[in-house]
Amino acid sequence: MHFDKEVDARGLGCPLPILRSKKALAELQSGQVLHVMSTDPGSVKDFAAFARQTGNELLASTENNKEYGFFIKRK
Repeated sequence: MHFDKEVDARGLGCPLPILRSKKALAELQSGQVLHVMSTDPGSVKDFAAFARQTGNELLASTENNKEYGFFIKRK
């Protein structure tokens, strides 16, 4: 999937993946896509809730060998 910016939050615990993603999203224009990589299993629920609360769209989430990927489209 195409993305405009990437955040590597692997090895970071809650709430750092969300905080880094929030900062990165603020640097994007409306419609651009952020890709986030995380190893925190709680990030699956966190990013779903984050997208709902902020109005950004969670386009996709992936899991591969306990690494989680999220594609978030800025509102």
